[in-house]
Amino acid sequence: MEFSHLEGEKVRMVDISSKEDVFRMAIAEGFIRLRKETIEAIINNKVAKGNVLTTANVAGVLAVKKTPELIPMCHPIPLTSISFDFKIEGEGIRVRCTVKSLGKTGVEMEALVGVSVALLTIWDMVKSLEKDETGNYPLASIEHLRVLEKKKEVTKFP
Repeated sequence: MEFSHLEGEKVRMVDISSKEDVFRMAIAEGFIRLRKETIEAIINNKVAKGNVLTTANVAGVLAVKKTPELIPMCHPIPLTSISFDFKIEGEGIRVRCTVKSLGKTGVEMEALVGVSVALLTIWDMVKSLEKDETGNYPLASIEHLRVLEKKKEVTKFP
């Protein structure tokens, strides 16, 4: 198996200059497990640090834009759309990020970074509600980070 990012023992960014700009889309998601009381505080906007989901949305958008600065071999690419969906479920919150581009390479890393930072932002904003008497987080966890869909369309941008 060959890795396109390796030349001997050196790493390199793959040359994508000969690729055409085409529509790219990726959807990633993850889940944060929280205590029922924490979820109620989020729903009722009773978290001391402020509106949790709005802050997580903004943080996620910023993270998507900064992906090439965080992941060494990611290309800076033109993003055309970034959107987040937050769904409160029984034991936590499911976060989904959709990223679109008209570019030369996929956007799955951007979607994964966006979801990751949105989830970490939720954790940061509610950690005081999740701590036990020893200062640990026995119930909180970030789970199931994955790419749900990746699309490349050679047709015109929709």
